[in-house]
Amino acid sequence: MKRIAVLISGQGSNLDAIVRASEAQDWPGRVVAVISNRADARGLQSAQARGIATEVLDHKGFADRAAFDTALARLIDQHAPDLVVLAGFMRILTPEFVARYEGRMLNVHPSLLPSFTGLNTHRRAIEAGCKVAGATVHFVSAELDHGPIVAQAVVPVLAGDDETTLARRVLAAEHVLYPRAVGWFVKGELALKDGRVTHLGHEPQGWLAGTGA
Repeated sequence: MKRIAVLISGQGSNLDAIVRASEAQDWPGRVVAVISNRADARGLQSAQARGIATEVLDHKGFADRAAFDTALARLIDQHAPDLVVLAGFMRILTPEFVARYEGRMLNVHPSLLPSFTGLNTHRRAIEAGCKVAGATVHFVSAELDHGPIVAQAVVPVLAGDDETTLARRVLAAEHVLYPRAVGWFVKGELALKDGRVTHLGHEPQGWLAGTGA
C-alpha cells in the first residue's frame, strides 16, 4: 500500500478530492498524513474528521526558508511517504528539498504550463486574450512551476469570464485531474524518462473539461 503525504496551506479542496478518489476507486494507496504551514488551514479539520494524521509546522518560526524546509523534510519522513503531494501549499521550496523528493513529489498549477507560471494566472490568461485555460499536474522541479508534466485539463475561457468565474471552473477541473494523476502514480502506471512522463497504459494525459460555469 503506497503512502501519501499531502502538504496544504488552505481549505484543502484538492486534498478532499484525492482522499475521496482513493477510497471510491480502491487505490493501492492512501493519504496517511496532512501537513500544513498554517494552523488555521481548513483542510486540517477535514483530514482529522477522516482519521488522517495531521501536523502543523509554522514557517514563521524559522529563520529562513532552508531551516523551515529541513524541519519540514524531517516531519514528512516520519510518515515514510512514497509520494508527496502539494495541494495549495503556498511555500517556495528550496532546491535541496525538491531534490530529496525528486520523482515522487507532485504539484497542480492552475494554468496550462509552461504558460502563466506564478500567481494571478486567471487574470493574466484573460488579459492575454486566451481562448482556453486549464490546470497542470507536474512533478516538482527546482524551478518554480516547472517540471515534467503528468497531465493537463483544458478549460474554455468563456465570453464574460472574470477571474472568479474562470478560477471556479479551473478548480473543478483540478478536482478531477489531480486525483487521476495521483492514482496513476500509486498504481505504478507512470514512467518518467528524459523529462517526459508517459502513462504505461496509454491513457490520455490531456482532458477537455466541461464548459459549465
